[in-house]
Amino acid sequence: MYEKAKYLICGDSALTMEFGNVISEEINKKIRTLTTLIENRKISGINEVVPTYRSLMIHYNPLIIGYEELVIILKEAEENINSIELPSPEIIEIPVLYGGKYGPDIENVAKHNNLTVEEVVKIHTSAQYLIYMLGFTPGFPYLGGMDKRIATPRLSSPRIKIPAGSVGIAGEQTGVYPVQSPGGWQLIGSTPLELFNPKRDNPILLKSGNYIVFKSINEEEYMRIKEDVKNNTFKYNITRKGGA
Repeated sequence: MYEKAKYLICGDSALTMEFGNVISEEINKKIRTLTTLIENRKISGINEVVPTYRSLMIHYNPLIIGYEELVIILKEAEENINSIELPSPEIIEIPVLYGGKYGPDIENVAKHNNLTVEEVVKIHTSAQYLIYMLGFTPGFPYLGGMDKRIATPRLSSPRIKIPAGSVGIAGEQTGVYPVQSPGGWQLIGSTPLELFNPKRDNPILLKSGNYIVFKSINEEEYMRIKEDVKNNTFKYNITRKGGA
């Protein structure tokens, strides 16, 4: 059954619509649908809509639209949530070079779960990961769908610098670092793709609501793809979920 949002005041120029207190694909779909509905209406005074796992933050200009008026409009959008159908999500393939200097912690993950490195790679590349939201750093994907068989705690001492493109595991989550940054995730590999490039027309490669699949590659393929990405000649492998 559809659960109505709770409206929370966030300062004098933002509010949050909160749905439940769990992370689920159903709640996330409601949030993405409302995001699309609100953005399509181009409501005067709304500056930005920020979807998360289980909530939707709306930044607005109080000199153009007041809180009470905005809540009325958003509640109306809630009532019409079934009037819009989201397109079939895309699945983008992310090539990854696992292990070695590219994934220095993959043996930790294997040992923690009583697996071989090869089994860790096989499990990690066998799932489709829903992109729930982007955050932390520009383009960092918060993913759902990782197999618990490779779940591994964060490092006890975080690294000061993690290279852009690093693929990691933290608890029951996996993700990709779009830019160089500190972090405590167990690094299992690296992708030659650029998840964030401010010089592109679309700086952020990924989009919430779509899916990721990881593909294991060798070092020769890694270097070739990295050069193709640099030259803007790389052909991304993107399909529609469900084959549509």
